[in-house]
Amino acid sequence: MASVQAKFWCGKRVLLTGHTGFKGSWMSLWLQSMGAQVHGLALEPSTAPALFHEARVVDAMAGSVIGDIRGFDIVLDAMRQARPDVVIHMAAQPLVRYSYAAPVETYATNVMGTVHVLEAARQVGTARAIVNVTTDKCYENSDDPLPGSTGQPRGSSTPSGFSKAFDESDPMGGYDPYSSSKGCSELVTSAYRRSYFQHGGIALASARAGNVIGGGDWSADRLVPDILRSFEQRQPVLIRHPAAVRPWQHVLEPLGAYLVLAERLFESGQAYAQAWNFGPEHDDARAVEWIVRRMADLWGSGATWRVDGGSHPHEAQTLRLDITKARQRLAWRPRWNLETALLKTVEWHRAWLDGVDARQTCLQQIRQFESTSGNPT
Repeated sequence: MASVQAKFWCGKRVLLTGHTGFKGSWMSLWLQSMGAQVHGLALEPSTAPALFHEARVVDAMAGSVIGDIRGFDIVLDAMRQARPDVVIHMAAQPLVRYSYAAPVETYATNVMGTVHVLEAARQVGTARAIVNVTTDKCYENSDDPLPGSTGQPRGSSTPSGFSKAFDESDPMGGYDPYSSSKGCSELVTSAYRRSYFQHGGIALASARAGNVIGGGDWSADRLVPDILRSFEQRQPVLIRHPAAVRPWQHVLEPLGAYLVLAERLFESGQAYAQAWNFGPEHDDARAVEWIVRRMADLWGSGATWRVDGGSHPHEAQTLRLDITKARQRLAWRPRWNLETALLKTVEWHRAWLDGVDARQTCLQQIRQFESTSGNPT
């Protein structure tokens, strides 16, 4: 099973966009723990509290620029300051419901922001590897199996009746502005790769992950943070789509995959300059109702929930990712199953409530994750 190589990252100059966010903070801590020189570009954290502050992420950054990727000059200046060996582009407007209210901001950030990062990397010219992080929602999703199919993901043993798992060859799409903008970001990535990088010194790939969970996420309109807020306040969780199925995974799963992919891009170039899915095992694509019930069991006394019967914007009912390509070509597979991911999330949150140092809790869970091998536990 592929593992992140600390020796590779020690001393590497990395530009990480979105370093103040939930995923970006975890990624910054992981890179810092391996001795990378991490330069960040992002807006101020959008939540209070925020993992970026709670875990003192900025303390070990080589550089931290607070700026908006919608401004090309800001991105170009950050790229020139960092002169990165590797670029990991994670900055985004990441919320489906918010994208309905702010479509212009969503497209400007997720589409033109990607253009700005790739163009700045092209002009500065120091990077050998770029990973553009998009989403499982970038695929055209009809919520139905393909005509004539059994409903099973290609090459899987998933029980019949499951909707199709998307693989990297499926078309881009998106019903809502967020999903559509991430499909557009994928198209931008493909165009830059073929127009500028394919025969040059930069290997560019995109990475599509599932619904990430983990300690330190206080985002609005995300299931697990909403659950923990409600449990903490001893109020019932309001569930919008109890039957909706998502590919849930602990935040360290895709982050580790991005790092493994970046290593391959840096060392082997264009052979890995493609799109990649990094999702959980098929059994860990679960319905929202299952998640809230399991988290209530883990939390214990005072955990309740109910269905919110109001009117809500459209969201896809079923999302699954086929990870056959990553398994076969990168030797990558998930390490923690969904049970473990939920347990680690609740443990992190309870430790934070008890006043345990958030940075140390993150680093401890990173070490635990790295030490996990064999079958996911």
